[in-house]
Amino acid sequence: MDWKLPFSPGVRRLISAAAVLALVLTWVADLAVLRQPVPSNAPTRWLPVFVTGPLAVLALPDTRWTPSLTIRSVSVAVMSIALTGVCLFVSPDTTDWGFLETLALLFLIVRVLAEAQPTHTAAWTGAVLAAGVLMLPLRFRTLSSFVGGGYVLTVALALCVLIGCSLRALEARRQRAVQDVRYAERLALARDLHDLIAHHMTGMIVQANAARTVCATAPEKVDPALAAIARSGTETLESMRRLVRVLREESHTALRPVDLLSELGDLVAEFSRRQPDAPAARLEASAAARTSRFSPEVETSVYRVVQEALTNVHRHAPGGRVVVRLDADPEWLHVTVTNSGAQRRTGSPAGGRSGLGLIGLRERVEALDGTFSSGATAAGQWEVRASVPRSPAGAPPVP
Repeated sequence: MDWKLPFSPGVRRLISAAAVLALVLTWVADLAVLRQPVPSNAPTRWLPVFVTGPLAVLALPDTRWTPSLTIRSVSVAVMSIALTGVCLFVSPDTTDWGFLETLALLFLIVRVLAEAQPTHTAAWTGAVLAAGVLMLPLRFRTLSSFVGGGYVLTVALALCVLIGCSLRALEARRQRAVQDVRYAERLALARDLHDLIAHHMTGMIVQANAARTVCATAPEKVDPALAAIARSGTETLESMRRLVRVLREESHTALRPVDLLSELGDLVAEFSRRQPDAPAARLEASAAARTSRFSPEVETSVYRVVQEALTNVHRHAPGGRVVVRLDADPEWLHVTVTNSGAQRRTGSPAGGRSGLGLIGLRERVEALDGTFSSGATAAGQWEVRASVPRSPAGAPPVP
């Protein structure tokens, strides 16, 4: 169970602890009722306390050894309905309701409606569980218990159905938002690649015209020009393979390749100007990063990573110290954006807390066969790290 609820980890742990405490206290109540003296200790009296109730609780968590949630839920519901059917043929004095069993069935209804896939499976599984819950008052075979217990269980069942459906709708909206961000980021990446291809084609045309010009007067310069054209054509072909079903906006402006360090320096400087009361952001680049050249796709993606990371710092941790680190090795370009905690607390950031910007960054970086990670460090700072191959997969190394 991995619901992306809009709560902090502490709140989620508190909710889990409260659920466990409710189950334990309910089982204690079952044991207290069982200790009351009765004329007979028939199996229908202790089965809900020691068998059906605990088994229903064991069906709640997911483990590597348990079957699917649907199988567990249906099995528990059938077991409960079967026990209720047996209670119809014995004395009402020798039966027990089973409070733990009831609460576990209600929790299962919430889990099934919120999590089971596909939707029709969740619907009929929830209906079977609801039937098991509503049949529980029949174990006492009295009109008062059926009316009173049925009313209470109907209200509780309605609340559980509402909670389960709400969680399912919340998760569906989150999944749609994630897909929209990924789709938009793929379109943005494809547009960037398209603009960079235009840059390659311009270079190829210039080189071809130069070769035609010097063909008669300096034939020895034609071969290097043709080699450069072939190399540019290969790079362009590799970029073209990434352009799949691209929808280009009419208002989109062309992206021109620029020097990565210069652009990052301007970006960091602008970020520092926007936070006059905070320590100036710092850009660090290793010697390998300063002296190396990278493919245009890689430079654009690294620029977008730093841009989004600085935007998140400005929104969520204003006033903190920020360091942008660029490093390179023979195969990879690494970029790290680290910030300390906010020096001042702010309210809800402008635009809300969607948490989808990092998803777009991951999509962009992984589209170039890179790796992306973000999270807190051991020193209590927040770090965004991306590693991208110096050249896209299948493309020749950049000189």
